Amino acid sequence: MIDVLVSIIIPVYNSEKYLTETLNSALSQTWANKEIIIVDDGSTDNSLALAKKYESDNVKVFSQQNKGASAARNLGLKHANGTYIQFLDADDLLSADKIASQVNILNNHQDYLCVCDTVHFNDNQDPYSLLVSTGWYEEESDDPVDFLLKLYSGGSELLPGYGGMIQPNCWLTPRHLIDKAGLWNEFRCPDDDGEFFCRVILAGKGVKFSRTGVNYYRKHIKANSWSGQKSRQAFENIFLSTDLKFGYLKNRTQSELLDQIFSRHYWEVGVATYPKFKDISDKAIKKAKDLGYNGPKYVSGKTSTFLSKLLGWRIMRLLSYAKHGF
Repeated sequence: MIDVLVSIIIPVYNSEKYLTETLNSALSQTWANKEIIIVDDGSTDNSLALAKKYESDNVKVFSQQNKGASAARNLGLKHANGTYIQFLDADDLLSADKIASQVNILNNHQDYLCVCDTVHFNDNQDPYSLLVSTGWYEEESDDPVDFLLKLYSGGSELLPGYGGMIQPNCWLTPRHLIDKAGLWNEFRCPDDDGEFFCRVILAGKGVKFSRTGVNYYRKHIKANSWSGQKSRQAFENIFLSTDLKFGYLKNRTQSELLDQIFSRHYWEVGVATYPKFKDISDKAIKKAKDLGYNGPKYVSGKTSTFLSKLLGWRIMRLLSYAKHGF
């Protein structure tokens, strides 16, 4: 197990501006036994041509019609031979020791996933000059259900100090856990990674943490990324992802805390989709009420939050929709 192969899977869509830096980041990994699998998802820029310049014995390039990042990752998994899988978005970066530090941990804990810290940086910033964002997940966990409840608590009063986001590049994942959990759900959803890693974490024995190695996550201030879209399809799939994650966890625990956490997730979907997608909103609000939601009805600026207590959250959403178009 000392010199295991690691597969780095990079889904690419119109990423020519960043792809060279991302690929150099993957190639610079100090873990020598690696393969890089690039999957172009129907790019309309020069991404595919740029990727092909890197083709070699350990850099493979595939292309498909545009189906979304999840489908691209699944195609990458189809061709991956690694014992461990590193997903890497085509505009993000890894520190040179990221994979090596996590492999050295997982070689002794083969039924666990390993996570690392992240630097969040804007498109115009030097990521290496910024401070690393640390998180509660440094505690590690031998209880996948407990870990996910903490992750999904969203920093609420239910579990103060927990919640937040773990970006997909942070993980190094044993391939056998992915095989056990199943491939990515190929829906276009801002939470496709949340649904996938929920299953994979539940397939394992827990989560380890690497104190060396960093994920550099690029934030696009004005980008029209899928995660920022507010289409019907996006919200339908957010609702579906919420349903799926709740179901996976409900099969493992009857904790009242699970119902409380997910009642808030459903409520937030219900508020966000009103009034534009009222049918989705009605379903989500009903789910939240069925789970006994009794938290804040509307969260915005101080004035809007105060007015919502007088006028109701629906009135405030109608006013917001009239002013902003959503």
